[in-house]
Amino acid sequence: MDRAETSARIAALIEPFNKKGVAITDATRFTDDLEFDSLTVMDFVAAIEDEFDIIISMNAQAEIETYGQLVDAVVKIKG
Repeated sequence: MDRAETSARIAALIEPFNKKGVAITDATRFTDDLEFDSLTVMDFVAAIEDEFDIIISMNAQAEIETYGQLVDAVVKIKG
């Protein structure tokens, strides 16, 4: 799966969580731009893990601050 396809699938998953309709770019920050709280982050990560059948470690989650970093992490985990 390439990065563009991964990004499109994640963009579809983020839609219900994007309450303010923020335009999503690689630089979009989850806590600052989308105003995700810790519970929202957990729900969103669970949706990503279910969609891609992966596990994103707590260490990896701690390092992911932007949409682009998330897409790159999923691509890397999926191989």
